[in-house]
Amino acid sequence: MPAKTVLLTGSHGFTGRYVKAALQQAGYHVAGLVQHAPADDEVAADLADLPALCEAVNQIKPDYVIHLAAIAFVAHADQMALYRTNVFGTLNLLEALHRSGAPLQKVILASSANIYGNPPHSPVAEETAPAPVNHYAMSKLAMEHMARTWLDRLPILFTRPFNYTGAGQDDQFLIPKIIGHFQRKADQIKLGNLDVVREFNDVRMVAQAYVRLLTEGQRGDTVNLCTGRGHRLLDVVETVSKLSGHTLRVEVDPQLVRANELKVLIGSPDKLQAVLPDLPDYSLEDTLGWMLAAQEA
Repeated sequence: MPAKTVLLTGSHGFTGRYVKAALQQAGYHVAGLVQHAPADDEVAADLADLPALCEAVNQIKPDYVIHLAAIAFVAHADQMALYRTNVFGTLNLLEALHRSGAPLQKVILASSANIYGNPPHSPVAEETAPAPVNHYAMSKLAMEHMARTWLDRLPILFTRPFNYTGAGQDDQFLIPKIIGHFQRKADQIKLGNLDVVREFNDVRMVAQAYVRLLTEGQRGDTVNLCTGRGHRLLDVVETVSKLSGHTLRVEVDPQLVRANELKVLIGSPDKLQAVLPDLPDYSLEDTLGWMLAAQEA
């Protein structure tokens, strides 16, 4: 029996690279959707170009779709671009999938735990009412609502990943920035709010969750990708200091303090664990140690 084909958007991105590798290891054929210069296992199409998307989908004829392509940086300066890519790009993809008439078995859309805003209770379950406080989160919530109008035509499942990191993440993100400072043995690091509490999960766990959700979970489901383990930012700094044997001075830079910063964001993993009871589990030390070793290599 030929391998099932997964259309993977965002295959060149941080998460996409790990998801692609995990899919291939699981025996799937992966067709990446990219904007430029496709390799042999990729097709070029822009999410803003519906005719090109239709052509790409008809060429790939996927059995499954994992849609990761998005603007994922919360502080992205172009707010209009957030909506064009995260909402209308997804709309075009769903339209192209529907027009293809392919007998799709699952379409996974990556949303974000940021849609919960500053929730009144923690950990946050999927039933918690969304209350986004920035345009990135709002664009993801709008994407979810838009996509739900397609549930009668496409077998969509939504994921809401909480913060995760790993080797190869761009250093505009917080944890790679911290790792880089320790790897360079810098004297100091400037950070924003130090009292925030976040999950800092491992991208390898997240990648496995995407692969497994292709055949688990029901149409219309929403699943938090989380562990329920929260860490203060200073805990991360102290852990990297212990792992690296280096100490640096932490300074708060007012320019890095966000006005609408989420104070605590920890998810309830109950639903994820019920659907996928044996996902790999990485401690914060596991992930940070792996990242340190990768930067030093």
